[in-house]
Amino acid sequence: MAQKTSCRKRPNILITGTLGTGKTTTAAALAEVTELRHINVGDFANEKNLTNGWDDTFDCYYINEDLVCNELENLMEEGGNIVDHHGCDFFPECWFDRVVVLQTDNSLLYDRFTKRGYSDQKLASNTGHEIFQVLLEEAKENYPEDIVVILRSNSVEDITKNVETLTSWISNWSPVL
Repeated sequence: MAQKTSCRKRPNILITGTLGTGKTTTAAALAEVTELRHINVGDFANEKNLTNGWDDTFDCYYINEDLVCNELENLMEEGGNIVDHHGCDFFPECWFDRVVVLQTDNSLLYDRFTKRGYSDQKLASNTGHEIFQVLLEEAKENYPEDIVVILRSNSVEDITKNVETLTSWISNWSPVL
């Protein structure tokens, strides 16, 4: 596979994983120490009115993936973004220099979901996604193997370690010309 050409001066990172794995917490902490822009896709879509209604079953908005991608395009070309979302298959491959899949032990996720008051259906669906590593498979199918990394995210200590690991990677990143 030919390497992509990038004129970005700063990398773009996607942090993905099942709900409750710490994507937003990790992305916000990483943005704080690196001064990269944190984009939580759900919040971004809601703020920009890029949604297609409400899903009563899962208690969330349907995001319009095409509108989200159109709205993000210039920011992604500019670089310096940490995008956090529970899906990754609709983003253009060329946008990301690193794709991070956070994984959490199911017993911990179950407790987190219960504390959040998730419906039985939402709880079962998201626990199943983690058991079957749906987000990892999605990342592997849509991005080059060498940019996809799996990071354990069971505790605050894991998040701290993950932020340190990613900060180091950012420090050593250079654009592919």
